[in-house]
Amino acid sequence: MDIKQAQEQVASHLIDSLGLLTAGTPDNFNTMTIAWGQTGTLWCRPMMTVYVKPTRYTFGFLQENDIFTVSLFPKQYREDLILLGTHSGRNGDKLALTNLTPKPLDRGIGFEQADLTLVCKKLLEQPLDLKAIPESIVNEYYASEGVHSMFVGEIIEAL
Repeated sequence: MDIKQAQEQVASHLIDSLGLLTAGTPDNFNTMTIAWGQTGTLWCRPMMTVYVKPTRYTFGFLQENDIFTVSLFPKQYREDLILLGTHSGRNGDKLALTNLTPKPLDRGIGFEQADLTLVCKKLLEQPLDLKAIPESIVNEYYASEGVHSMFVGEIIEAL
């Protein structure tokens, strides 16, 4: 698929639905549900930006690996995505509780059921600066937990 078309699809999909962010190797990976993210351009390259709190199990996989994927699914898998967003891979095989089948890609991990998977090469990791965020948002999202880190990846494939 053309990367520009894929970026448009991701932007509209995340507004109305959920996706999966996955990082790691075929032998050791984790996935988490995301509803936040942006696509666009940076440094004249197509990019995907995702946000993850350090408390999430997937965070370490993102830090340790240069590749991450963002996968979008048909609406029939929404309950699976919700389950993956409410269970931690730290506590067991949460994928076994779903109807989703992970599949190794040339780079990264995708899913058999995904309509679209973006393969991204991580170029930047940056914690958000609480001082730069409006107080109302800090109170809503960061009153009891740490701040998200932003992971920016160049989209190298759209499958």
